[in-house]
Amino acid sequence: MCVCQTMEVGKYGKNASRAGERGVLLEPFIHQVGGHSSMMRYDDHTVCKPLISREQRFYESLPPEMKEFTPEYKGVVSVCFEGDSDGYINLVAYPYVESEVLEQDDMPERDQPRRKHSRRSLHRSSSVGEHKEERLSLAGDNPESIQETKSPKVELHIHSDVPFQMLDGNSGLSSEKISYNPWSLRCHKQQLSRMRSESKDRKLYKFLLLENVVHHFRFPCVLDLKMGTRQHGDDASEEKAARQMKKCEQSTSATLGVRVCGMQVYQLDTGHYLCRNKYYGRGLSIEGFRNALYQYLHNGLELRKDLFEPILAKLRSLKAVLERQASYRFYSSSLLIIYDGKDNRAGMFMERRAEMRLKRVDASLPEILQDDISTEPSPSALPKVDVRMIDFAHSTFKGFRDDPTVHDGPDMGYVFGLESLINIMEQMREENQ
Repeated sequence: MCVCQTMEVGKYGKNASRAGERGVLLEPFIHQVGGHSSMMRYDDHTVCKPLISREQRFYESLPPEMKEFTPEYKGVVSVCFEGDSDGYINLVAYPYVESEVLEQDDMPERDQPRRKHSRRSLHRSSSVGEHKEERLSLAGDNPESIQETKSPKVELHIHSDVPFQMLDGNSGLSSEKISYNPWSLRCHKQQLSRMRSESKDRKLYKFLLLENVVHHFRFPCVLDLKMGTRQHGDDASEEKAARQMKKCEQSTSATLGVRVCGMQVYQLDTGHYLCRNKYYGRGLSIEGFRNALYQYLHNGLELRKDLFEPILAKLRSLKAVLERQASYRFYSSSLLIIYDGKDNRAGMFMERRAEMRLKRVDASLPEILQDDISTEPSPSALPKVDVRMIDFAHSTFKGFRDDPTVHDGPDMGYVFGLESLINIMEQMREENQ
């Protein structure tokens, strides 16, 4: 098991009980826009999240043609607490060793290990010295004080050079500008609180290693969409199933097969990200969903019309792939749409705005630039976009883990959501030609 050991900021952890091994200090993933499990940054190309056995097996069983639309699965690591001399704790990842994981009878069913699977070397692909640690203040060793601490203090020194601002319920900007997506902080605090409450009985956790799908983008604009008309898994209790069905009935999940779960979009005019969370998404009407999609594709100066075709092409391709996956169900999974908020085209536009200001001409979308910046680009100039399916903790297919419920045909609830998304984007494209 892991023991408390002083560790310098930005360094590998050293653990006395694991001679010769160097751990990797985990940091909050600042671009997490949705979900409830905290995503952690492992290195520039890799993130990790608490392991759920069903999701791990699903990643291992993915059909080859789906891999283009899912993060690369990179294996498993063991994660533990390591305290420092100031009374703070760090989360540190080590190579997964099966013998060190708690016995199956001591763990919830969903976390029970079935076999060892760790095929990734634990060496960062970039210098760890470039990044600062995040730290959780310990409330003391009193179990009662641990239980009472529901929202522990988290000092996040890891940050983005671009500030984030959350939009409130009235679409107004919050006054606070922070250096990480506020949803990532929320998830991180909740995750650490859960781990602390279990710390008397459990010292070691299994985390999945997954591709960081935004690492190709300098200013990642991310839309997290909860897909499908049904969110509860086949094994859900009656209470949970009823709760999930109510959420679907009261949101665009029922009417469109898709709802907004989170969003961040880079604004060229202000130089910061605007953020939305799942509570905003749950309250949207069909027209509200259209407006949210429009906002995601707007950079503060103009609608990114150049994004329509590459995103639509990805969505159509994914739809074709899923229509061929008989018996698959992706309950409660999400779809990420990602593009770069500041590509070469955007940079050229900002340079021209600066030139216009020097000439003392009104530069708020000047007419003389309209033809240059707003026409459809040539195919070779299309911006890079990505579309990825994530979160498979409630997914199933025929023969998977001896699941008793077997479904026929493709996941039509998910396909319906893709069709709605495609139709709305096509209409938006036509209206803004």
